[in-house]
Formats: sequence, C-alpha cells, structure tokens
Amino acid sequence: MPFTYRRLDKSEAAVLLVDHQSGLCNIVHDWSTDEFRNNVLALAACAKYFRLPTILTTSFEDGPNGPLMPELKEMFPDAPYIARPGNINAWDNEDFVRAVRATGRKQLIIAGVVTEVCVAFPALSAVEEGYEVFVVADASGTFNAVTRDAAWMRMQAAGVQMMTWFGVACELHRDWRNDVEGLARLFSNHLPSYRNLITSHGGGR
Repeated sequence: MPFTYRRLDKSEAAVLLVDHQSGLCNIVHDWSTDEFRNNVLALAACAKYFRLPTILTTSFEDGPNGPLMPELKEMFPDAPYIARPGNINAWDNEDFVRAVRATGRKQLIIAGVVTEVCVAFPALSAVEEGYEVFVVADASGTFNAVTRDAAWMRMQAAGVQMMTWFGVACELHRDWRNDVEGLARLFSNHLPSYRNLITSHGGGR
C-alpha cells in the first residue's frame, strides 16, 4: 500500500496534556527531572504559539498522584480542566471525551505521565474512534527505557505516530517565513544550544 504522509495541521490539531502531576512526575526516570520539565513546557508553549485547543486532565489528584504542574495551569487558565476522580484511562471519563469532541479537531497531540498507561490508553482509545493520534515522546515519561519502549511499540502498532516537541513545532509551522522571530524565540526558550545559534546569528548582522 502506498504511503501517505499525514502532516500535523494547526487547523486540525488539539493538544491533550494527561496527568503531568507532581506525584507522578517523581517516578519519571527515562528523562532527567529538568529535561522532562523543559520538554513538557516546550510542548505547552507550542500549543499556545499555534493557538491549538488544549485540554488538561489529572487522575486522582487528591491522592498520591498530586496536583497538575502549576505552570500548565498558568499557561492555560481558560482551557478545559478535567480532574478525573479515578478513571485510569482518561478516555473512560465522559467529561474528558466530551471536551475532546468539542474541539472539533481530528488530530490529537498527546503527552503525559506515565507513557504506557496515561498516554497509551487514551491514545489507543482515540485511534479506535477514528482520530489521528500523535504522541510526543519527549514530553511523556515513565519508569525506565524498557517500559517506555514497550509502550511506544504498542502504540505504533496501532497507528499512533511518535514525535518530539521540536518535530511537532516544525511540522505545524511549515515554513520559516511564516514567522522567523516567533519560532526562533520558542526554540531559544527551551533549547540552550538554539539560543546560542540565534545569538550568534544576531551578532553577525
């Protein structure tokens, strides 16, 4: 069967940030703490920059999973916020699914903690319902590389596309000429090496 390159489209995509909670983030060990936090905030910054509908959800936040990362609440004060009382799979929560459907978008960009559960379960559920699903690998975390890789393989087998936040940003942007300064600023805020590149470029003018 011929391959069809299905690109992310900012007019068709929505972002689902699933269970980036203080307690759960403590068990993320496939990324360093600082690296993971930066990647999550970089993806969130992409969602804001491209004005993508964004949904926040937590699981059992009054228990050990803890509250949502405060930066995400600050970045999306008006976004749907679904505090699930106990559903492990966010797709089992009617309010969450209702919020996803209300976006009217058919491409879902998903990231969360932990990868093999809080990301994989809703990703697989969304694929089953006909959505195109893109999981952001570096803004999702879990216990170790073995559990992460098993989750990636399971999702890929179901048709989920694995990406990184940088790849998401570039595919949505399409062309540097759309906004050179804006995209460069986003990259510089989250990639120190890119900040050096931009500083060097600016200094050479």
